[in-house]
Amino acid sequence: MLKRYIRCFSVAVTLLLASLLCAAQTAPNPNGKTVAERLGYPANSRLLVIHADDFGMMHTVNHAIEDALEHHWVTSASIMVPCPWFPEVAQWAKSHPDADLGLHLTLNADWTSYRWRPVSSLPHSSLVDRDGYLPLLTEYVTSHAKIPDVEAELRAQVDKAEAAGIKPSHLDSHMGTLFATEPLFHAYLDTGRHYHIPLLLSREPSDAMNPPLPAGFNLKAVPIDKVLQMTHDVGKAHWLATYEKMLAPLPPGTYELIVHLAYDNAEIQAATFDHPDWGAQWRQNDIDTVSSPAFQKFLRDQHFILVSWHDLARSIPPSAK
Repeated sequence: MLKRYIRCFSVAVTLLLASLLCAAQTAPNPNGKTVAERLGYPANSRLLVIHADDFGMMHTVNHAIEDALEHHWVTSASIMVPCPWFPEVAQWAKSHPDADLGLHLTLNADWTSYRWRPVSSLPHSSLVDRDGYLPLLTEYVTSHAKIPDVEAELRAQVDKAEAAGIKPSHLDSHMGTLFATEPLFHAYLDTGRHYHIPLLLSREPSDAMNPPLPAGFNLKAVPIDKVLQMTHDVGKAHWLATYEKMLAPLPPGTYELIVHLAYDNAEIQAATFDHPDWGAQWRQNDIDTVSSPAFQKFLRDQHFILVSWHDLARSIPPSAK
């Protein structure tokens, strides 16, 4: 089966890295106050963004994410501007001006039977496959895409969102494609700098997130210590327990948990029939979990403080954006 996403570390590696991060955070902070302190919380707080990817991908995804934002099951979501159901998101955003909405910068159309095209209209763009769509795989982008085309497409996506009245709270990367090579990563960094929009970056690089940050990069622009998401080998019955094992050992810091939400119906089944990872059942498992009283009780019992990217932006000095 085609691999379209980057695998997360195993639970064992997560626990090891968490212990190392905890040790680092007990040392004096060379950058002054922690993110928690800059937001008015105790230094030993654990802040958590629960973030839904893929807003705009299709109607059932939109429905689930709208429910999750309105019920505060998630605190943030990011929008795929090139997708067919972007106009529905734009309409919803107008009636929910306080919703925390970033942009899921998109260089791939990753379902074999459900595709979308670039927003930019460059002639002979290196970002389209032979059928005229954004390519299925990250590997196609890394081997074919010309960086000027990438930069034009990223800016076109931000411009289209802003023209629709959306003020992005942050930017992140669909499928991690913009983290796949150094030139793509720098195009991502440059887009954030150009628009003065915070970027999803992780102080702790991993297979699931960005490569090491450039030398001299201002860490005050990176409020997230670690990004977490579900792994591939988890059955529906163990979904909640896996999230609990993932989150419970985390030391004081600021984290983002990425979830992928949809209601399992004929629409998403048709689009994802040949790819169960991040498919119909996966997304139903995620909406079932984040909406469950058991998960919400776990977060309270663990004393996680739920925050959004609007909150995190207040911790980033203007000079660092």
